[in-house]
Amino acid sequence: MQLLLMGPPGAGKGTQAVKLVEKFKIPQISTGDMFRAAVKAGTELGKKAKACMESGKLVPDEVTIGIVRERLSQDDCKGGFILDGFPRNVEQAKALEKILDELNLKLTKVLNIHVPAADLIERAVGRRVCKNCGATYHVKFNAPKVENVCDNCGENLYQRADDNEETMKNRLSVYEESTRPLIDYYEKIGLYTEIDGRQPIDKVTEELENVLYSVKE
Repeated sequence: MQLLLMGPPGAGKGTQAVKLVEKFKIPQISTGDMFRAAVKAGTELGKKAKACMESGKLVPDEVTIGIVRERLSQDDCKGGFILDGFPRNVEQAKALEKILDELNLKLTKVLNIHVPAADLIERAVGRRVCKNCGATYHVKFNAPKVENVCDNCGENLYQRADDNEETMKNRLSVYEESTRPLIDYYEKIGLYTEIDGRQPIDKVTEELENVLYSVKE
């Protein structure tokens, strides 16, 4: 099962990816993980990626695509994988098809956890984090027992600098602009399914699993 998992910042994609990894026993492969592994291994592509990252430049598509090819060729991907963060545009999607063709594989499903922008902004603005243990709360949806105090360790909670309305609006605008063509692309070829991310976490998990079980059948 070869999956692409999508979702805007704050939609819960990371949480659901962990659950799918546990359920289907396949690796989650993020762009960041691939870059770090290639750099650590000292491959030629890893060296190119490292040079770009150290100079503050974006890693070119051809390097990213090459690193993806290296990663998907590894043994732990033979039984399937969950892609996270790649592809980011239609050109990368077409490159992914070529990579999978070379490996005699096909993308099974593209899953998008969708949450409206207004809900995502509310989630971000109300988020509070423990300075000590990292526990996360929300002033409305998951409030601590004592205001601004962590239930676990009693330390003060704080609001991250990027958890504000303006920053979230900018992030979501960039995400929408870059991913809308990708969504349209996968819809046209019949691989795309959208899940309502406003539901409780377990319900989102259940719907994702139901989609994947129907594909397997």
